[in-house]
Amino acid sequence: MSENDISTLIQSRRMTPFQVVVVGICIVISMLDGFDVLAMAFTAPVITREWALDPTALGALFSAGLAGMAIGAVLLSPLADRYGRRASVLFCLALMTVGMLLSAFAQNTAQLFTLRLVTGLGIGSVLATINAIVAEYSSTRRRDFCIGMMTMGYSVGATLGGLISVVLLSNYGWQSVFLLGGILSTILAVVVAVVMPESVDFLLARRPAGALDRINHVLRRLRLAPLESLPPVHAEVSRRSGYRTMFAADMRTPTLLICAGFFLAMMTYYFLLNWIPKILVDLGLTVEGGISGSVVMNVAGVTGGLLLGWNTHRFGLGRLTAAYMVLCVASVVVFGYVPASTVPLLLMVVVIGFFMNGVIVGLYALAATVFPATVRATGTGLALGCGRLGATIGPFVAGVLITQGWSRAAYFVAMALPMLLAAGVISRIVTMRNDAPERVHANWNEAH
Repeated sequence: MSENDISTLIQSRRMTPFQVVVVGICIVISMLDGFDVLAMAFTAPVITREWALDPTALGALFSAGLAGMAIGAVLLSPLADRYGRRASVLFCLALMTVGMLLSAFAQNTAQLFTLRLVTGLGIGSVLATINAIVAEYSSTRRRDFCIGMMTMGYSVGATLGGLISVVLLSNYGWQSVFLLGGILSTILAVVVAVVMPESVDFLLARRPAGALDRINHVLRRLRLAPLESLPPVHAEVSRRSGYRTMFAADMRTPTLLICAGFFLAMMTYYFLLNWIPKILVDLGLTVEGGISGSVVMNVAGVTGGLLLGWNTHRFGLGRLTAAYMVLCVASVVVFGYVPASTVPLLLMVVVIGFFMNGVIVGLYALAATVFPATVRATGTGLALGCGRLGATIGPFVAGVLITQGWSRAAYFVAMALPMLLAAGVISRIVTMRNDAPERVHANWNEAH
């Protein structure tokens, strides 16, 4: 039995309760990430008042976590491919625990900046790692839905975290928000250490000490017969690792394409995420109305993301993601032209949220299919890092266009263009997958 045969056997059956538990742990980790990322936003008004921060200092604190996430995604994600998914998750949770707990005791901006950077490093890397784990422990039929659940867990955690933070800030001060994040990270680290196994794909690809015993331990928990010996390793794959694999001749183009897809899509996504509430207020809605617009956009997004994940086995992951991108572009363009009235504006916000969050689910799922097991976390981390770069550029470009006096219709059309280009990129990945020779098919799952 080959490595691919074992992975296919695991992923072709109905998911066992053990697989559901592993995916569930990853979803909870994603929810914690959403809370930890926005902890600074939740506590910003109180910290600003107590420390008398100016906007520049506060902006630096906001940026620290995002910068850490970008760095962690690119530089720390390879640890999961070298030392194992489980070890990487534990290391990331340790970083998040230290960053969050010590943030509660920070005395000045410099200390809090450093600790937010540390927290971001853990979050950025763990997102790439759990994406790989979910892909490797889900059944093929429900893989994209499980990745969608994991991706949407981030938004759910941010929403619940905001509600909890209101209570904590009112009764216990801003420090309690960070303390809660640190305590939850510690609890999750214990759960991972006790329950979460190593990835079978990683063990088969990397062959660490005791690999056969560890694989058989997982197989027994999956209700499968143990192996008598390890299958032969693919010689070409064994000689290459990390970025050498991703930029080898047969993987260079898909690697560049998925990175470009993340970069372009995130430009439009974060423009919408950051600017929609303010634009709604500028168009005549109350501040509460602008916030409500953001909430309904995210709620619609959860629905859109889960529906995409559920239906990819019927329509194809790549094709459905590209379709969501095109429909997102159309809804963004329409928003630029609708009358400045509450009902049509909020209706279009719902439509935009539905498709734009579905796009993110599709991209995460595609990243898990483009890269072979030996570099799945590294590749996903690189793609996420490119996405963070696009997330930084998109809102800034929109601000420049608005400052220069572009009309609402004009700058919404302009900011929809990156998403349209992303749809072309994803369509190209689908075409390449269909035309790829069998030796490349061994590295790619069903990405179309």
